[in-house]
Amino acid sequence: MSQTPHVARILLADDHALVRQGVRLILESQPDLQVVAEVSDGSEAVDAVAAGGVDLAILDVSMPRMTGLQAAREISRRKLDVAVLLLSMHDHEQYLFEALKVGAAGYVHKSVADRDLIHACRAALRGEPFLYPGALSTIIREFLARRDGQEEEASVLSSREEEVLKLIAEGHSGREIAQMLFISPKTVERHRANILTKLGLKDRLELTKYAIRAGLIEP
Repeated sequence: MSQTPHVARILLADDHALVRQGVRLILESQPDLQVVAEVSDGSEAVDAVAAGGVDLAILDVSMPRMTGLQAAREISRRKLDVAVLLLSMHDHEQYLFEALKVGAAGYVHKSVADRDLIHACRAALRGEPFLYPGALSTIIREFLARRDGQEEEASVLSSREEEVLKLIAEGHSGREIAQMLFISPKTVERHRANILTKLGLKDRLELTKYAIRAGLIEP
């Protein structure tokens, strides 16, 4: 974004109302930050950003229907003019790397949101990255590991397959998934078969374990 507005308009996306309330209190203690919208899942967040009037989207990593990471990826794919921050209660390296890969400006741990969130918001609005303390050493360590050929597991799934995988891991039936994604049950089953083949897995239990490891659902 070319210029930080006098008062930044912020969207909060988290499926817990109490968390949204706490984050709002932190943000609105500052005269240059204003929460203009709240939503409870990633799909609603993408729609709200697309509707305009938002300068910064703060997305919880773990949400139903569409995660914050998936929402950030979709916002980036659509080239929507908004800064993005990911928020999570999990201190997990994978979330940090995924956040950066999907175009987010930074990743803030909920346990230290009162310390880091304001700085992260202002950095994101300036178009600068925000890295929590310790993140730089994590990135350096990962870079060195990659140079040694120790590549982290990369997803080979399409965006639609990833979406189907998340819903399967959440326990939805094929018919429910078909209704949620507006596709036929036969198409859902084809996606499921492709996912199992691509990942070399056998059943729902293994798919669920993979989804947890990939940050699509909470353990």
